[in-house]
Amino acid sequence: MAVSWRSWLANEGSKHLFLFFWLSLNVWLFWKTFLLYYRGLQYYYLHQMLGLGLCVSRASASVLNLNCCLVLLPMCRVLLAFLRGSQKVASRKTRRLIDKSKTFHVTCGVTICIFSVLHVAAHLVNALNFSENYNEDFLAINAAHYRGEDPRKLLFATVPGLTGVFMVLVLFLMCTASTYAIRVSNYDIFWYTHNLFFVFYMLLMLHVSGGVLKYQTNLEEHPPGCFNPNKTLRENMTVPKAFEEPFPNHTTEPFPEDLSVPEPFVQNNFMRICSEEPKFQSHFPETWFWISGPLCLYCVERLYRYIRSNKPVTITSVISHPSNVLEVRMIKDDFEARPGQYVILHCPRVSGLESHPFTLTMCPTDTKATFGVHLKVVGDWTERFRDLLLLHSNQDTEILPIFQQRRYPKLYVDGPFGSPFEESLNYEVSLCVAGGIGVTPFASVLNTLLDGWKRYKLRRLYFIWVCRDVESFRWFADLLCMLHDKLWQENRPDYINIQLYLSQTDGIQKIIGEKYQALNSRLLIGRPRWKLLFDEIAKCNRRKTIGVFCCGPNKISKILHKLSNSSNSYGTRFEYNKESFS
Repeated sequence: MAVSWRSWLANEGSKHLFLFFWLSLNVWLFWKTFLLYYRGLQYYYLHQMLGLGLCVSRASASVLNLNCCLVLLPMCRVLLAFLRGSQKVASRKTRRLIDKSKTFHVTCGVTICIFSVLHVAAHLVNALNFSENYNEDFLAINAAHYRGEDPRKLLFATVPGLTGVFMVLVLFLMCTASTYAIRVSNYDIFWYTHNLFFVFYMLLMLHVSGGVLKYQTNLEEHPPGCFNPNKTLRENMTVPKAFEEPFPNHTTEPFPEDLSVPEPFVQNNFMRICSEEPKFQSHFPETWFWISGPLCLYCVERLYRYIRSNKPVTITSVISHPSNVLEVRMIKDDFEARPGQYVILHCPRVSGLESHPFTLTMCPTDTKATFGVHLKVVGDWTERFRDLLLLHSNQDTEILPIFQQRRYPKLYVDGPFGSPFEESLNYEVSLCVAGGIGVTPFASVLNTLLDGWKRYKLRRLYFIWVCRDVESFRWFADLLCMLHDKLWQENRPDYINIQLYLSQTDGIQKIIGEKYQALNSRLLIGRPRWKLLFDEIAKCNRRKTIGVFCCGPNKISKILHKLSNSSNSYGTRFEYNKESFS
């Protein structure tokens, strides 16, 4: 299969180029900081005493500062949603980069883990060097108190060492719990351990405030590499009788002609004379400058989200659909959302700490304030949530009267937040592929088109929905039929191309109901032949850019991603987008 470099660059090339740039930036920062500290050690003749461990620890710390600063920005969801929807970012390519915020967050997290290992290893070497190479000439900058001091005291009996140990433990828990296997098998573990990031940042602020890092305060009186006659001459030279008296404490006078200056110091014509001993004091923690801004921004956003979601919503109806799917419709004052966005639901009676994201299947409009979500009942949280909502009803579908609505549990909605599917209406042609419950982000798009499609750029929509059982199509069968009838009445039957695939069946099946006749004719048995489908779409839309949107199993996603990068003879370019919460 030939690869179209233009499509590759539009789909994943930009991401790979950015990741390459980010890796190069981190390596460059590490190397520049390493050279800076190594030259400083040479100036003070400390490179033999401390070795390269201090240089490596400081260089890795600079990389950690940068990544700890930026790892929080992709989690500022309100900020990202504002940039996406406020037309501040006019370029679609730039908006698609915003959708890669999770990838950038993971990249920063992996970088933090890698350079933390390097940082810890370097400090283990530093503890040995400080102990074994103890020098009384540099008491102010030596972490050890005497030669041969147990290095474990430096690691477990000091503020930087002890906080560093706890930070390693927290980082280990966060890293291991973030793996795909744990996220899929037990999302609660990932959720709770990832919230330890606040503990990590508090330890980090204490870690850098221990006073280990010091800088020289008298560079003019004692420039790096200068010659101190009061000390060096008495140790290495025979002083003439005329100079048997002690040298004064401060001297800038030239040496007498009969006084032989040591050879190392006359080789450099611009050697400066020290007027006093070097003085050091603790450095202000630079890490505070790096993390204070993003941490404050994240905390302000979380406070804003808490205030915004502090009032519970009013649940207007709860509908139980086939195949264990629940629909919840709600009303909330001043709630606005765009098709494709998602919200985070929090029900204290189900769990006091857990919150879960769900894509909006119905957005509020100018004529109605109702919005809703569809959720698949899988797992403890959704099961308890379903039991609470259907506690007072044994019917599959019911809109409860007003006096019973008060018996619903309190439900809080945080959001809405942006997703790649907001772009589905900004292409002239879009291909939307859903697998099972992955149809939810497209439901809000279809509902929006039902209210009016002429004000959007979209002029043709290919909608592919793959399910294992025929009953699943009934989740949105009414919506599809209403949209189909509306477009036929407006003489635009080619606006939407609906294809429903039943992947598992024992024979010919139909969606029960006379009103679903339009869908029965579009119901196919088996799985889509993706290559033929892409070729047909490319042939019908020559030299156009088509947005490909997928929400479903990874197997389908990988196939579509690969086909989007492949070339075709029609000049059609496919841009791939994918929904992802985890």
